[in-house]
Amino acid sequence: MGYEDVYASWKKDPQSFWMQAAEAIDWDRKPTRALDDSNAPLYEWFTDGMVNTCWNAVDRHVENGRGEQAAIIYDSPITHTKREISFLELRNRVATLAGALKAKGVEKGDRVIIYMPMIPETLEAMLACARIGAVHSVVFGGFASNELAVRIDDCTPKAIIAASCGLEPGRTVHYKPLLDGAIEMAKHKPDFCVIFQREQEVCKLVEGRDVNWHGFQYGVEPAACVPVEGNHPAYILYTSGTTGQPKGVVRATGGHLVALNWTMKNHYNVDPGDVFWAASDVGWVVGHSYICYAPLIHGNTTVVFEGKPVGTPDPGTFWRVISEHNVRSFFTAPTAFRAIKREDPKGEYRRKYDLSCLRALYLAGERGDPDTINWAKDLLGIPVIDHWWQTELGYPAIGNPAGIELLPVKVGSPSVAMPGYDFKVLDDEGNELPRGELGSIVTPLPLPPGTLPTLWNAEARFRKSYLDRFPGYYETGDAGIVDKDGYVWIMARTDDVINVAGHRLSTGAIEEVLADHPDVAECAVIGVTDELKGQLPVGFMCLTKGVNRPHEDIVKETVAMVRDRIGPVAAFKLALIVDRLPKTRSGKILRATMVKIADSQEFKLPATIDDPAILDEIRDALKTIGYAK
Repeated sequence: MGYEDVYASWKKDPQSFWMQAAEAIDWDRKPTRALDDSNAPLYEWFTDGMVNTCWNAVDRHVENGRGEQAAIIYDSPITHTKREISFLELRNRVATLAGALKAKGVEKGDRVIIYMPMIPETLEAMLACARIGAVHSVVFGGFASNELAVRIDDCTPKAIIAASCGLEPGRTVHYKPLLDGAIEMAKHKPDFCVIFQREQEVCKLVEGRDVNWHGFQYGVEPAACVPVEGNHPAYILYTSGTTGQPKGVVRATGGHLVALNWTMKNHYNVDPGDVFWAASDVGWVVGHSYICYAPLIHGNTTVVFEGKPVGTPDPGTFWRVISEHNVRSFFTAPTAFRAIKREDPKGEYRRKYDLSCLRALYLAGERGDPDTINWAKDLLGIPVIDHWWQTELGYPAIGNPAGIELLPVKVGSPSVAMPGYDFKVLDDEGNELPRGELGSIVTPLPLPPGTLPTLWNAEARFRKSYLDRFPGYYETGDAGIVDKDGYVWIMARTDDVINVAGHRLSTGAIEEVLADHPDVAECAVIGVTDELKGQLPVGFMCLTKGVNRPHEDIVKETVAMVRDRIGPVAAFKLALIVDRLPKTRSGKILRATMVKIADSQEFKLPATIDDPAILDEIRDALKTIGYAK
């Protein structure tokens, strides 16, 4: 069956489609139906099934003879450490940790916050919670105390599992003082904290509250897997909200298992036993879905990488990991490739390694600009597959399903809707727009299994954020078009569509043009307030390493390129060359914050920002063109 056949089979009978996909999961009690629409528009999946995530991710592979296969490859160029953990070893470690949590009173339904770096123990903590039916909430290691406190108060954890520190190139991030500060600020107090002491920094434990990771596991009885209902929350993952208050995305257990398992072969085209690597962090949804759960559920070996695309030690670190560990499918964010391209524009480091094992590169997390995709394709000589999804959705919603059929690539589009989705473009009044016109991207309800059924303790906010504006649809918050062939083009967040003298323009389309300039390594375009035209686009450009041409020449050339390709209607005349762009730790450019700086508005410092000092540099640059007064 090709893509069209598979998609048509879902559209004809979604219930049968997902029930068939559910056959690949080990159920303690098989569900009798897929969709539960009794509380629409709050839909749920596989509600009458009983299942355990940890069993499906770990134990069943041991039972089926895969015990000696590597489950996790840990590669840390920061600590110069490499090691493998087999499925058998992983099961024993997770069962013991789960037993220790259980002995301390953690039960099914209790919440546990995990505040850890990119080490195997982080995955073990997640799986240990899943083993006993506890609901974990991973908070990115190094988050500020006040942001961690907000999450503690929202999900009220019985326990917190943390490491003593995280490691960045050239610095140690002291987790324990941040954790202590958060607990002091929070109204809710955990019963206890489990601290994993890293050898790079041993922290002081708080007597009566903190227990040592190894010590508290000593002599406990390993825990068995606890079956939970299909709609039991597997985890809560906080994503940034427009109000500054984080939104706790809930992931239900049954749909999570079924959907993630389906994607590993059909989307990422790997077979059980293959090595799969997602270069992200478990603090983000990519880390949940494609470092921890999906590869292990499917029987793949997953890579846990503690490093950066450049600087640990050089722009060749990705190629080394792929070559050494025989990676078949590799998934990362476009921003990582832009960083590599900026440091090594000719791809000289790539030539040092044999990458014949690698079959495809997958990009997601932000818009994949054509310049980056084409550079990666030329460098690697394999399919470069852009795809699109969100924290809320949990796995690819728009993509090119290489395991079913590799469709023709249209560079700049993440391709077509996956089963479960039927994307449409609406105007502000909710009318469907013709193919090729820019508007709000939506998909009809119900969302497929594995997506968010609600927000944690915030049903009204869930409805307001995603359902109320376009009744009957899920509002993605992204703007784009669907072309005549059904390919979806995600152009920008809805907030990033700017109105220049009555013309709606996508900042992403202007960024595409700027990125095509040979001297530009990375760029961002924002809309700033203008008395005459309403808004004007301003471009920020980072140059490729080694470029020493006059900046004014590069600005003139990019202005001319935008005029040629988009037209005078874009009114693009303002471009700034900067050393770096403000980003989240996951690589997303903080465009909304840049807009507020330009328009001299107050803003809340984003919790996920990688380096707040960059905002001062952006402000100084904007002042040179009369903004950020």
